[in-house]
Amino acid sequence: MASASLLSATLKRLQDKVALITGASSGIGECTARLFSKHGAKVVIADIQDELGNSLCRELAADSPSSFVHCDVTKEEDAQNAVNTAVSKYGKLDIMFNNAGIIGVAKPNILDNEKSEFEKIISVNLVGAFLGTKHAARVMIPNRRGSIITTASVCSVIGGVASHAYTSSKHGVLGLMRNTAVELGQYGIRVNSVSPYVVPTTLAKDFFKLDDDGVYRIYSNLKEAVLKPEDVAQAALYLAGDESKYVSGHNLVVDGGFTVVNPGFCMFPQSV
Repeated sequence: MASASLLSATLKRLQDKVALITGASSGIGECTARLFSKHGAKVVIADIQDELGNSLCRELAADSPSSFVHCDVTKEEDAQNAVNTAVSKYGKLDIMFNNAGIIGVAKPNILDNEKSEFEKIISVNLVGAFLGTKHAARVMIPNRRGSIITTASVCSVIGGVASHAYTSSKHGVLGLMRNTAVELGQYGIRVNSVSPYVVPTTLAKDFFKLDDDGVYRIYSNLKEAVLKPEDVAQAALYLAGDESKYVSGHNLVVDGGFTVVNPGFCMFPQSV
């Protein structure tokens, strides 16, 4: 029994760590909150979806302590309060996961794009990541350790997959990650991003106007594999834990090889 108990403790990769996750009431954030909690982390769920967030907190209590804080990531006072809440409740902040994001409306013609819609997406996806990173760094620097992760996208490294605003925001997230990794490395703080291909969340299905089968059909490179929110959560778990203790400034692309394929010129025959 003692050895089994020791093994169980060893398998909890985030034991005694404190994690703050924005956009954690649903989608990728919810899956990550559940996974982090199962691995022993005390999780602070930061979201504008209060009812869903509080309900998730009650579920996570079976695995590890958790809290909910209302947080609009575009507001600095909310980002500051979310970080302060984590520290006041649990004494520290080890992991900041800037996951909150929106996709917006699919308008491929730039002439149809409204300035207000562009600014809204930049505000949530990029400014939100900036504020989360800034206030996480504020409390991590004195401790000289921490892991900051931001959800980017395959749109951070290629074009033509989503709207101008979304693609611009994710390119910006990648630049922010790299720049802050350079600055914060001197304090022992690691900064990384995770870039998934299309995950069949409600947001993605609404944007691409696809049902589950339609979403699955666009996974055209890695056959017999379908990307799910849990897969992105596993990537975030790796970047959050000590297994990645020497990984910083890295964009972990989770796309089944999609971004390395040139569909217009490929020497390898494709099976149906």
